[in-house]
Amino acid sequence: MGMIGVVSREDIPACVRWEILMHERFSRVWICKDFGRATTGADPTELGRTVLAAYLAGRPTQGETFRVVVRTDDDSRHVSLPANSRAPAGKRIRPSARHYPPTCATP
Repeated sequence: MGMIGVVSREDIPACVRWEILMHERFSRVWICKDFGRATTGADPTELGRTVLAAYLAGRPTQGETFRVVVRTDDDSRHVSLPANSRAPAGKRIRPSARHYPPTCATP
């Protein structure tokens, strides 16, 4: 007799995809500036905040509006804006936090 193993969905890392978008104010469209993907068990909203903070760190934005859209395996969408990504007053983003998370293997 064999045993049946039970694994909850939360324990399985998911491949998430993200797009960093910039709002073009004259044409009123969102333009993709960068994208990526990773296999992770991290919260998609937190991942989006981290990716956006890393992208904007040390980059002059000159009044441009950015956002990141994270899509998960189950096709749910999570949108993060720079206002959600700011560190609390008096805190600085560590240089190590500016690096993108590792990407997942291409199928």
